[in-house]
Amino acid sequence: MNALPFQTVRDMLRYAVTRFNAGGLFFGHGCDNAFDEAVFLILHTLSLPIDRLEPFLDARLRSSEIAVLVDLIERRVAERIPVAYLTRETWLQGYRFYVDGRVIVPRSFIAELIGEQFAPWLADPDSVHRILELCTGSACLAVLLADAFPHARIDAADISHDALEVARINVERYGMEDRISLICSDLYQNLGTERYDLIIANPPYVNDDSMRKLPPEYQHEPYMALAGGHDGMDITRRIVADAKPHLTENGLLVVEIGNEARHAKAAFAQRDLTWLSTSGGDDRVFLLAGAAL
Repeated sequence: MNALPFQTVRDMLRYAVTRFNAGGLFFGHGCDNAFDEAVFLILHTLSLPIDRLEPFLDARLRSSEIAVLVDLIERRVAERIPVAYLTRETWLQGYRFYVDGRVIVPRSFIAELIGEQFAPWLADPDSVHRILELCTGSACLAVLLADAFPHARIDAADISHDALEVARINVERYGMEDRISLICSDLYQNLGTERYDLIIANPPYVNDDSMRKLPPEYQHEPYMALAGGHDGMDITRRIVADAKPHLTENGLLVVEIGNEARHAKAAFAQRDLTWLSTSGGDDRVFLLAGAAL
């Protein structure tokens, strides 16, 4: 018999929300509040549809299911592990991805722009045949790019062998092996003379001061995937400086810089940056045309 005072999904949900709120957790890895994160954790663990809570609220749980849920809830609170790492799963723009501690949890604003095919800056999406994604991590953006640009081949590069192992899982999950090539490379280093119609990058951009203040949840993510140096622009400077030889005549470079707009504007004061609107605001992602480089 179950010794804990829980019987239903509703009981577990109430308990999880209380523990998450009381634990002072930080929510920044797919959910922004205790309720949504608790729903995802519970439904995923019970192998239920993650978008259909209501029909299952009063379903009675087995003792073994309750024990597993209590353990995950307590680990989330005690160890401050992001739920995506506990479940080995996250969602981005309706796509499901495998993740673990070898990569950051996907949360890129560029994903929104991929679905719009970067309109109106890309006049003819069908003319895009070669795309490069730098700092690919889990390859989530590469998968989205392959779907949004069906005539294109994508090179997805990362300096981390561990990250590329995770990327391979996601590329194979979506059957994209013939469209997406995974390349171990320090930015452009191992790309030869290849030129691209579109280069995408969501690089490490957190400045040193912000790195020291990150909530514990982010300390479970790879340091090298977050840290961008003194002003957060160390990697971004290299991406911009070396982009031109790898862009076609009408190619575009799109870079995400998170909360570092002030530092990006200072670092590229001589560049004609175009800032793209996203749900996070008008200063999270910038674009540079190849001609401007």
